Amino acid sequence: MSLNRSVQNPHHSLTGNSLTASPNYVGLVKFLMQPFLEAPESLSVDCEISPTLKRAWVRIAFESADKGKVFGRGGRNIQAIRTVISAAAELAGQSVYLDIYGSTTPGREGMFVEEDQQERTPPPISRERSGNAPPRPVVKPRTR
Repeated sequence: MSLNRSVQNPHHSLTGNSLTASPNYVGLVKFLMQPFLEAPESLSVDCEISPTLKRAWVRIAFESADKGKVFGRGGRNIQAIRTVISAAAELAGQSVYLDIYGSTTPGREGMFVEEDQQERTPPPISRERSGNAPPRPVVKPRTR
């Protein structure tokens, strides 16, 4: 028994052909990213969908001056955009990868976000003693 008798059939359906259709990733990314950009016309979005692997690759590029706004403090903005795109892909039974490129000028801005983060990580510090230096004492925190 339905509580709302005025609506016989719901307007949305999660079964049938709607799951086989792929979301409009280009339109979704443009809608989510343009508010962060000073020059929205500089945004370039490319999407490649593999129906056999059920994956989509979305590549975006924008002016490097807008990089701080797009990423947000601690990467919050770009993570929210990735979450929304992933949710849309999950409804379609796909997985999605978002690759971010900088401006068209050569340099650090043209790299993937993951490569950029890997390049910035400092090398691990070795705990081996160097030369004839005496061992340093281990300082333990005081407990109360």
